[in-house]
Order: sequence, then C-alpha cells, then structure tokens
Amino acid sequence: MINFAVIGSNWITEKFINGTLVNNDLNLTAVYSRTLKTAQNFAGKFNVQQCFDDLQALSQCDDIDAVYIASPNALHFEHALLMLEKGKHVICEKPLASNIQEVDALYQAATANNVILFEAYKTAYLPNFAQIKNNLSKIGKLRKAHINYCQYSSRYQKYLNGENPNTFNPYFSNGSIMDIGYYCVAFTIALFGKPQHIQADAVLLNSGVDGCGAVLLNYGDFSVTIDHSKISRSDLLSEIQGEQGNLLIKQVSECTEVTLITDIVTDLTQDQHENSMSYEASFFAQQIKQGKMDLQSVERSKITSAVITEIRRLTGVKFPADNQ
Repeated sequence: MINFAVIGSNWITEKFINGTLVNNDLNLTAVYSRTLKTAQNFAGKFNVQQCFDDLQALSQCDDIDAVYIASPNALHFEHALLMLEKGKHVICEKPLASNIQEVDALYQAATANNVILFEAYKTAYLPNFAQIKNNLSKIGKLRKAHINYCQYSSRYQKYLNGENPNTFNPYFSNGSIMDIGYYCVAFTIALFGKPQHIQADAVLLNSGVDGCGAVLLNYGDFSVTIDHSKISRSDLLSEIQGEQGNLLIKQVSECTEVTLITDIVTDLTQDQHENSMSYEASFFAQQIKQGKMDLQSVERSKITSAVITEIRRLTGVKFPADNQ
C-alpha cells in the first residue's frame, strides 16, 4: 500500500482521491491546507486524522510515501521540489510548473532523489485515447488536425467585475493556454511528438494573461491547428484528417466519443470509468511499484511544457516565475 498526502483541498483534489478508490494501491493518509481548520474539514470527508498546515512538517513525515499536489499553478514548482528533495514521490496537477526551466529542474530533482515525478495529465491513459492511437493508421497519411477546447469560464464574470480571480491572474501562472489550452497541446504531443515549428496568437486580457488563442504546430507534411478559450464556448469536435479518412473526437480532455470515418462510419468509443482521474492515479502507483518513471510520460511532459513556454513567448504572456 502506498500512503499519500494531498496538498490542496478543492474539488479536483476530492475527485483525485475518489479516483484512487477504484484500486487499492493508494491510501490517503494526510491532508495539507494553508489553515489547519480547512485541512481538518476536508480530511473529515475521508475519515483521515493526519492534517498539516506546515509544508516542512508534511515533507518530513515518515508515514507518507507520496504526495498529490493541486495548489495554484505558480506554487507547483516550490511544492513539488520540496517533496522530491525529501524523498517523496510526486503526482502534480497539470501544468507541472510555470515554464520549461522549472519542469526540467523538477525532473532532475526526481532523478537525483530516486523518486517518481508524474504530471497528472489523465487523457493519455484513457481507453478512448488508446483507440485514437491504435486507429491512426486507418486514415492514411496524416495531413491536418484541428484540436478544439473552448469553454466559458465560470470565473470570467468575476474577472469582469474586477475581482481578479486566480484563473486570469499572471501571478498564479494562469490563463487559457495554461489551463484549457494545456489539454490541446498535451493531446497533440502525446500523439505526434515534438513539432518542427510553432506559430501562435492570442487575445490578451488587461491582467496580462490570454483569454483565448490559436496555435499552429507544423510537423513537416502535416499540421495541427489548436483553438483554446476560457472566454467563449464551442461545441465543435476535434478532428484528425488523413488522406483516406478522419477521426472525430468529442471533448478532447476526456475523449468521451471517438468516431472513425473512412468508406464507412465506425464508432470506436469504449466504456470509461466515470472518474477519469482513476487512470492517472493507477499509472502513478504503477510507476512507484516498478521503481522507475515512465520515460514516454516524462518526454511528453517536457515537450508540452517547452511548447507552451514558447507559445507564451510568442503571444506575450509573462509570469513572475519567468524572471527567476
């Protein structure tokens, strides 16, 4: 059994914990929050007794083997580095850090301390993502792909009201490409690897982050167009086009439906667990049990961060972490 703690007490932390209940490898042992009362209230939902409001104390606790990090983006690097250096395995919410320099430093720390570091990008471990990969050859030579994820943020009105929520605040390393757009970029990298050339444009908000944007990734003989937004909504499917057919994907982060169109239309959709985070939790535990990081996951994580760092450079989105 792998005893783990959580940093953060929001809805995504609760979903991850529930995802770990699908198998018996991970056992919630402790909860950290900035205030002890918040940690205790959250821990009570899962009958957990050990609570922390001190990160150093958490990192030094011998009862904890691993840590799930769901703090604000700008704190991912600091929190993950501390836990890795104290010998804890880490699964950290996407994006793993604010830029590629921080991501590289985290993987170096994981290697130096002989522990697992895993970016919590669930899509690549879903049964329907496997269906996409396994059926790419059926559409012939790849030519184009359109990856779409545009979702009007529930916090945008707060931003318009002048409340400056984390979602649209550069001091928290946030914005559309770091949130919604991350899924599009990581999906593309997981399928096709590192692009040869990157072009990008974005609509910047007065806060300095991007509200929405478009990215063109060139792979030589085919290209991928990404549309991402947190200030508008779209119900368009994502599509991968080949010379002999195409693949349609509904909800690129979850891959809820996958359709192959050639001379006939084939529904490739597989049943997936209702808590899609259960797949990333299982893969994290598997790496710990095997005692080594999955190199393909590490490579995808690094390339995704490098591509997003370049997209931000091209669009003029800057974070305080970029100056450190």
